[in-house]
Amino acid sequence: MIKAVLSGDMPRSVVLASILGLILFCLALAPFLFPGVRTVDTAARICVFVVLVASYDLLLGYGGIVSFAHTMFFGIGAYGVALASTHLGRGFDALAGGALAGAGVAAALAFVIGLFSLRVRAIFFAMITLAVASAVAVLVSQLSGLTGGEDGLTFQTPRELGPAFKFGDELFGVKLNGKLLSYYLVFTGSLILFLLMLRVVNSPFGRVLQAIRENDFRAEAIGYRVVRYRVAATCLSAAVAALAGSLYAIWLRYVGPDTTLSMEIMIDILLMVVIGGMGTMYGAVIGATVLVLAQNYLQNLMGAAGSAIEGLPVLPQLLDADRWLLWLGVLFILSVYFFPTGIVGRLRRS
Repeated sequence: MIKAVLSGDMPRSVVLASILGLILFCLALAPFLFPGVRTVDTAARICVFVVLVASYDLLLGYGGIVSFAHTMFFGIGAYGVALASTHLGRGFDALAGGALAGAGVAAALAFVIGLFSLRVRAIFFAMITLAVASAVAVLVSQLSGLTGGEDGLTFQTPRELGPAFKFGDELFGVKLNGKLLSYYLVFTGSLILFLLMLRVVNSPFGRVLQAIRENDFRAEAIGYRVVRYRVAATCLSAAVAALAGSLYAIWLRYVGPDTTLSMEIMIDILLMVVIGGMGTMYGAVIGATVLVLAQNYLQNLMGAAGSAIEGLPVLPQLLDADRWLLWLGVLFILSVYFFPTGIVGRLRRS
């Protein structure tokens, strides 16, 4: 049963299976295990970024395609939900319509970019995607009448997904309200999309993508239309990224350039792929979990550690909470040094 759900792609490591099982357990029961606004928000972000990173790994890890436009597709999905909810009302039909429209627009844009750009070498395609993503970000900022500009859009979700909606008193000390339903909508949607991506990479289509990544000339010689496969992978990746953006917008009930279109998010995606391991969907789970937790709690941990060793020389200054980005960079360098194939690659070989 589990093998069928995972499309035959088993962890192949007891340690990896245990880590993935722990992450799934914690995310599935996050509102009950870690009650609190910040912890549940962190869990929701992990869910969204797992899907976003998995969709990017389809391009980079499986297809060997370097793109810097993934946050653009992520933002298109988020703005699709925001615009639909703003103009069509706060119903579930607006959410579904906005998500599907965003995924369709993202796939269509990816088709146009891929059709005209994937014939060139990888570095030139990466530069083209970066230019398009930058242009879209500028356009979104300038069309303030439609997108809210730099301020973004705040919109209303269905009443059933709001904290004011209650469907019970409490369960294990957790309020049974619409915010809980909203979290489980994000969690369930992310889980379904991740399993879909897992199925894609383990299908014949995914195998062909890996063959193209290894040697595109040989794949072309045996009869595969390399450009078609790459364009199809780009469109699928863009659509899934847009759906991840839709889930993120539903959770935040806000969308803006900084939350969906910034280059910082693109850098985070690259870091997550490298940390987790390219060419494996499970790497998206590990990478997203590690980096999101570090971004949210490393500063607090450093502050606590600095206070504990306050009387010692030098160390309190090194562990100052304001230097958390420095130590995040150190952790990334160490992870690349000790896990050159990513955490998943290292665990599968151990």
